[in-house]
Amino acid sequence: MTLIEPHPIDAPGTAEADWRSWPRLNELPVLDVAGWPSLVVVAAHPDDEVLGVGGLLSMAAAAGTRLRLVAVTDGEASHPGMDGAAADQLAACRVAETVGALRELGAPVEIVRLRMPDTGVARRETELADQLAELVAGFSRCLAPWDGDLHADHEAAGRAAAAACAASRVDLLSYPIWTWHWAHPRDSRVPWDRAVRVPLSAEVRRRKRAAIDCFTSQLRARGGARPPVLPPEVVAHFLRDQEVLIS
Repeated sequence: MTLIEPHPIDAPGTAEADWRSWPRLNELPVLDVAGWPSLVVVAAHPDDEVLGVGGLLSMAAAAGTRLRLVAVTDGEASHPGMDGAAADQLAACRVAETVGALRELGAPVEIVRLRMPDTGVARRETELADQLAELVAGFSRCLAPWDGDLHADHEAAGRAAAAACAASRVDLLSYPIWTWHWAHPRDSRVPWDRAVRVPLSAEVRRRKRAAIDCFTSQLRARGGARPPVLPPEVVAHFLRDQEVLIS
């Protein structure tokens, strides 16, 4: 009998205590985000932007930075087995959760919803890159999911953002999400030599915690005894006093 290994995202992950005890995270260069006139954030799913760079978004908003969020999907596939009507209802819920989370961050953000199919972004990657090239043009920075995150939608969105930023000559930084689950300190699959950090104040961390709490659809157990998409041990990765990006 052939044993099938679980996908790294579905396997047991690295404890947050292991990350917090790794000295190198605190030795990463500090990214200076002060003075950015404009910023566009690409999110494959509702909540990606808050988990990955919610603190940075809050800081940018406080500094008067012009903000745009490009929501690639509405996250309707986070609860498998739903029929069309239920999936539509979940999508509407997740969109509303994003609005509430951005309010908690104090971030007045222009939201552009592309409504691409959740779990199907890779099939539309070329189209996405073309749309993003227009949506990032004129912005000083773009933040997008890391294209090595081992989640197909995150990776496709990251590749599309990289192509768009190259075409529009916009500086790109990538944020990891599931990497904190499947990777481990000193993991050679992660380009630590290109990683930078953004320290978060106590107030910014409070805002980010409140924003994450808005995503109740992802924090509660799903039907059929399925665990939450974001159980406490995963959420813990995003409650640190810093955020990490890859240049």
